[in-house]
Amino acid sequence: MTYGMLIDLKKCIGCHACSVACKEAHGTRPGVRRSRVDRVFEGTYPDVRKTAVPMLCMHCETAPCVEICPQEATWKRDDGIVVVDKEKCIGCGSCQTVCPYDARHLAASEDGYFGPELNEYEAVMYEAMPPATMDKCTFCAERVDAGDGRAQACVAACPAGARAFGDLGELKAQAEAAGGYQLKPEEGTNPSVWYLPFNVNE
Repeated sequence: MTYGMLIDLKKCIGCHACSVACKEAHGTRPGVRRSRVDRVFEGTYPDVRKTAVPMLCMHCETAPCVEICPQEATWKRDDGIVVVDKEKCIGCGSCQTVCPYDARHLAASEDGYFGPELNEYEAVMYEAMPPATMDKCTFCAERVDAGDGRAQACVAACPAGARAFGDLGELKAQAEAAGGYQLKPEEGTNPSVWYLPFNVNE
């Protein structure tokens, strides 16, 4: 099975619970954002609409980050999840440059959020994230592999139920039936993340 995600923009309230839950679950270093919420403004004053758009790695079928990595540190699993081998990554930033979705971030500093002296939580969590390596969303691959039914951190934390994770084929069919779309289709990446539109008239 190939995994994917479906995000309903009409349900998203832009609360950033997904971003906070991701930070808590993975203990990412300062400057690393596996999950974020962008704000998109449409129209002209006074008829302006603001839409909250959750962003993450799109786990593209044709992933430019995989193709460009000189160390083969970024690779795609059989289930479609794109991951980074931290032991191979040299932090060159090539993958970050070619990502159309600004979904990859360099864990540049050895410091924690409060300076060079790490607290107990940071000391444990940063072991899986060496400095000078790239980091990104993994669809909580460790939870997928555990097979214990735990939802992805962002999915579980969303108070509005705006996210669904599962079989890409099923989610894609659901999206297409409701006028859903992928971001930046002109890039030819074929993302595994689909969005349901914010239709104000519904």
